[in-house]
Amino acid sequence: MIYLDNSATTKPNEACVEAMKLALTDVWGNPSSVHSFGMEAEKLLRHAREQVAAALGAEKERVFFTSGGTEADNWAIFSAVQRLGKRGKHIITTAVEHHAVLSCMEKLSQQGFEVTYLQPDALGRISVEDLEKHLRADTILVSCMMVNNETGAVLPIRDMVRVTRKKSPLALFHTDAVQGFGKIPFSAKTLGADMISVSAHKVHGPKGVGALYIRAGLPLPPFVMGGGQEQNYRSGTENLPGIVGFGAAVAAQDFAVDREKMTTLIAAFRAELSQVEGLEILGAGDAPHILSVSLPGFRSQGILNCLQDKGFYVSAGSACSRGHRSHVLTAMGLSPKTVDGAVRISIDASTPASAPAQLADAFRYAKATLKG
Repeated sequence: MIYLDNSATTKPNEACVEAMKLALTDVWGNPSSVHSFGMEAEKLLRHAREQVAAALGAEKERVFFTSGGTEADNWAIFSAVQRLGKRGKHIITTAVEHHAVLSCMEKLSQQGFEVTYLQPDALGRISVEDLEKHLRADTILVSCMMVNNETGAVLPIRDMVRVTRKKSPLALFHTDAVQGFGKIPFSAKTLGADMISVSAHKVHGPKGVGALYIRAGLPLPPFVMGGGQEQNYRSGTENLPGIVGFGAAVAAQDFAVDREKMTTLIAAFRAELSQVEGLEILGAGDAPHILSVSLPGFRSQGILNCLQDKGFYVSAGSACSRGHRSHVLTAMGLSPKTVDGAVRISIDASTPASAPAQLADAFRYAKATLKG
């Protein structure tokens, strides 16, 4: 088996598994309890927060744990609108966001907010100039993803933040960095975004845990009310095993070294697959771990089945939009035949060097089989 669906989820690393085992079997107390057993659990929680904050380049007090990237996106968007909704009704996002953002925007549109969707170019990129053109005095929120989960296009978030500060100084800026965390070098302290969403299971941590970075000095309304956990922002007993697994997972990785390995590997995939007759490489592919390709005229599910016959596990676009034509590739203006034959390849640092050539052969097998 060669697993090439790391944008859907990654394998938990050994450090993650061991940390979770400790929290499940030995230090399983409630971090809010004031006895020594609870304090031991709280110590693990505090250490995990420090680990995730260090990986994000953030102050530990500004990292708040969630159930995943989807909740972090929802929290950022709805809390920002709740705070600034009386100052304006205009929001800017992109047409290629994850549904965790787009579904929020749809709901806000139904509530009377005006949402502008920035359109990608043919490579899936969104320009700073296009954002600048649509910013207004009544813009209260800009939410743009860091790395597109289907095409690997990287958005210029730092520059987008700067132009937002200049033209719409009252607006908050949120970025969904779920696919960017660990793959694109950035520091929360210097990126400039008010809120940053990340997810554990995209960086060899467990599913069901993520985090929202909220910059210092930004008071947001509580997202979940109750016992006052997470500085009263998100109440509820913390998912200690998941959180410590998240912290241990990122602390055990050298993101810079992994990025270098993935950059070399993805270039090899691009070179080998470009030799497959009829195969098209889609989008910018700026990120070091994502490559979108298509065999126009064939159906992606049939291609996936053939690749699986050869031991390859890939994805037909986002794992969260199964059964639907990709809104990302459609927004890029690609033909229905190209969109319907699209496959996403997403690697990690452990992907074998032999995989690119073998995958190219598997695509040739898929073409021959599906033609027959």
